[in-house]
Amino acid sequence: MIQKILWPTDLSKNSLKAAKDVLSLAAKYRAQIILLYVGTDLASHFGGYAHDPGEHHLQHFRDWELQQARKKMKSICDAELKACPKLEIKLVEGDAATEILKMIQTEKIDLVVITTHGRGHEEVDQKSPVFGSVAEKVIRSSPVTVHLVNPYRD
Repeated sequence: MIQKILWPTDLSKNSLKAAKDVLSLAAKYRAQIILLYVGTDLASHFGGYAHDPGEHHLQHFRDWELQQARKKMKSICDAELKACPKLEIKLVEGDAATEILKMIQTEKIDLVVITTHGRGHEEVDQKSPVFGSVAEKVIRSSPVTVHLVNPYRD
């Protein structure tokens, strides 16, 4: 039985194309949707700055990024997911695939809905058989079913 659906999104044009599938599956199973955004962990990319006196600049950017993501996610929920009364927004920071896999465990997710390509592939050849790096990592390691959405098909 599917009770919880995880929809990880990087808020790109590609990733938002999963909305119809998410809504359809949630309606079919009367499932809760958890909409997940994973913010960039800049300290992991620029480790030397993590202990710098300018650390507050990194924190300011983190706060700003998550605030912008929350606004965009709210607008997506209002526009795309009105018919789903059981919706929860989660914002975390870190490596996208790692955080998605953690969320599957902590929230006891039954199904993940993700696009084959996100932000990093906005201009990729639409016929490419290769998945984006996050989708590939999630598919390989997920303990639950992953429903893939090809953002290049209508």
